[in-house]
Amino acid sequence: MNLNSPIAGVAEPMQPFVVNISDKFSRFNQHWSPKIVGEVNDCAVKLVKLKGEFVWHSHEREDEMFLVIKGSLRMLLRDRELVVNEGEFVIIPRGVEHCPVADEEVHVMLFEPAGTLNTGSVTNERTVSEPERI
Repeated sequence: MNLNSPIAGVAEPMQPFVVNISDKFSRFNQHWSPKIVGEVNDCAVKLVKLKGEFVWHSHEREDEMFLVIKGSLRMLLRDRELVVNEGEFVIIPRGVEHCPVADEEVHVMLFEPAGTLNTGSVTNERTVSEPERI
């Protein structure tokens, strides 16, 4: 919301902008700590570096899309494992328990509803309740 708008409290339309994904990834080193780089409608566009195994979790109300920018991601599901390579993406539907695994560092772009917790139904030391905007 732009409080300098002629009508206080009314948001001005967003202006088009370009995001350099490589530049954004170069700005952080933390693993499992998503950074917001944009918004599309009611969804956040996030970048995250992954390494190692995450936590088993699900999202009650949100679908998630993981687009692998660099590396290879293993997505563990209770009944199988999916391998998502560079340039590919996987959509995890709401309610599906999953566990991302990165044997080597992987760079991922996430598309998910704004406010989605990275650990979904689980709250622990890896939960990022307010992702940094970069």
